[in-house]
Amino acid sequence: MTTNHEPDLAPFRAAHFIKEIGRGVKGARSMSREDAGALYGAMLDGRVSDLELGAILLAMRIKGESVDEIAGFMDAAERSFTPLPSPPGPYAPVLIPSYNGARKLANLTPLLALLLAREGVPVLIHGVQQDPGRVTTAEILAEMGIGPTGSTADMLDAFSKRKPCFMPIETLAPRLAHQLSLRRILGVRNSTHTLVKILQPFEGPALRLVSYTHPEYLAMLTEYFRNAAPAARGDAFLMRGTEGETVANANRAQQIDWFHAGTQTLLAERDPPADELAPAPEGRDAAATADWIQRALRGEQPVPAPIAAQVAHCLRVSAALRAA
Repeated sequence: MTTNHEPDLAPFRAAHFIKEIGRGVKGARSMSREDAGALYGAMLDGRVSDLELGAILLAMRIKGESVDEIAGFMDAAERSFTPLPSPPGPYAPVLIPSYNGARKLANLTPLLALLLAREGVPVLIHGVQQDPGRVTTAEILAEMGIGPTGSTADMLDAFSKRKPCFMPIETLAPRLAHQLSLRRILGVRNSTHTLVKILQPFEGPALRLVSYTHPEYLAMLTEYFRNAAPAARGDAFLMRGTEGETVANANRAQQIDWFHAGTQTLLAERDPPADELAPAPEGRDAAATADWIQRALRGEQPVPAPIAAQVAHCLRVSAALRAA
């Protein structure tokens, strides 16, 4: 993808921002949405020195992002790449971020995507292709003959054939991908890991499937979707992640909250613990998971009830978004 603005190459002096956000958990003060957007935009443009950039990333990691800061970062992030065209059809696109993969459970994100796509929903999965020690969605899709998409034309072609599209973050938003890559240098995640999970790259409305892991992110993201996310960008489902992925847990459904135009609705309640586990792949590697998913799609294995319910919710809201 190309960017939709020409970067300003002048160095950006960030010391006064670091002075505010770098005072620790109790002493730090949050930036305004405008200041956060200016700072993150300069980071994406490469105008912040390496020393200042490292200080910013670590300060934000310790302090935690405020709603205004995440909103400002997102404003800058969406200016850094060309938006995708909205596909035709009766459904608004469904966005599935996949940046975690799975270590203990089988990664059933591809099953969710394929169930939606065969109903005619344009499904865009974006994320990483590999993650050491984890089985990624991209690896499972590759076992099923679905490779990464390199262009908008390929994406629209996949949608027309009722296939999900996987677009690496390096293709979708290369400047965000660079920020993600800094984890290998610093050893910790940074604010961009949150941004990519709430990214909405289409020109028109879309349904975002968003997950969180830690309780503080539930509170922050709830307030973001209530008060700071532009309603014109579409709706969001927010749930606790299944090992970080936005697919319902096959054995115990998570609570799902639906955000529409600033209104929060409880869409699905959390299941109580169950003695019997739902059918799941015996193996956890990409090949075994892909084989099990293909059998589930053919009806040879039952689709786990929480995932079937998640599909139904997505179909209803995606159709309503497009109709609106």
